[in-house]
Amino acid sequence: MKRVYIATVLTCLALLAVFIGFFRLVDLSDSRDSLKIGFIYDNDESTSYTYNFSLAKDALEKKYGEKVEILTCSNVLDDEMEEPLRELAGEGCDIIFFNGYSKLVLELAPEYPDIQFCQTSYMDMSGVKVPSNYHTFKGEAYQGRYVSGIAAGRKIAQMIKEGTLEKDRALVGFVAAFPDSEVISGYTAFLLGVRSVVPTAKMEVFYTHTWSSYALEKSAAAKLIEDGCVIISQHTDTIGPAIACEESPTDRPVYFVGWGQSMSEVAPTTSLITSRICWEPYVLEAADAVMKGKTIEETVIGNIRGNDASAGFERGWVEMVDLNQQVMAPDTLSSMNWAIEEFKHGNVDFVFRGAYTGVSPDDPSDTIDLRNGYIENENTSYPLFHYVLSDVIQIVE
Repeated sequence: MKRVYIATVLTCLALLAVFIGFFRLVDLSDSRDSLKIGFIYDNDESTSYTYNFSLAKDALEKKYGEKVEILTCSNVLDDEMEEPLRELAGEGCDIIFFNGYSKLVLELAPEYPDIQFCQTSYMDMSGVKVPSNYHTFKGEAYQGRYVSGIAAGRKIAQMIKEGTLEKDRALVGFVAAFPDSEVISGYTAFLLGVRSVVPTAKMEVFYTHTWSSYALEKSAAAKLIEDGCVIISQHTDTIGPAIACEESPTDRPVYFVGWGQSMSEVAPTTSLITSRICWEPYVLEAADAVMKGKTIEETVIGNIRGNDASAGFERGWVEMVDLNQQVMAPDTLSSMNWAIEEFKHGNVDFVFRGAYTGVSPDDPSDTIDLRNGYIENENTSYPLFHYVLSDVIQIVE
């Protein structure tokens, strides 16, 4: 009996040693109890784009509390990225998030293999070889643009029905920063959302050639209003266009569709709705991956292509906020919800489709026939649709 007892004890000790060895092996991952996280912003939180991005920082602090230490650098121009990046790396950051478009992040990442660099995508990442510690991400913004276009279309339809707007005067305006694919994709999806409700609607686009200038953006919106636009939207960073709408004559109100940040406080009587990219899901999941010693792409839930990730309504990477119940037209919510549900179920090919011809602003010989359809963000998180729709979109100055 003693021999059996001793053998049993030895077997248990051996099993215990195996389990201890196994858990030590598992612990070889870089899981940790705390993180030091860096954020580098291209602007400051007074602008809608950076404010919206900073909400992800707030979400990290709320989730992890004292387990995270967050360091931030604001107003960093793309060509000035190196110094703050090296500063945060020197401070011992485990992961750094960037909302700027500097190529320096990709170039400098190999020098710091133990740090994860996560940057909002700024170019076509399909087929691009990147260091294992460099990652790009972006919400599929065209989905929110299309849905906000539906809300705008419903408002225009109401105005036509009530006799305050003639059918052939259904004109929307867009204050745009630059004629690049990210901006063009967004305003095209917006117009196509409008035209899904009001097929006669057209658009005027005014480029400011800067991301952030209150004076330029407000004057651009004022010009569009003067041209007869009844709804204004934007892909720029300040409240200028919203203020221009709020200051429009009360006998001819011009409604505003926001981007990134609610404008209801500055335009309470004219702000209709806002769409935004939600950076929180990616940032939280990427930080969680580093905390648990896992790779980011096996933790982030979305459309993953190598080290590039995107998602839309289905993962909460895009959302609609601040629908103005006092301003919206009847049936707005049901129409929006139909499109959102389509997006959530992966049905996305109805957006960039119709009897339209698009022409590239960089090369008139580069055209697209949308009768065949176009799927945005199919292979990369950066939007690539860069065609101006003939006859329905006019670029003005």
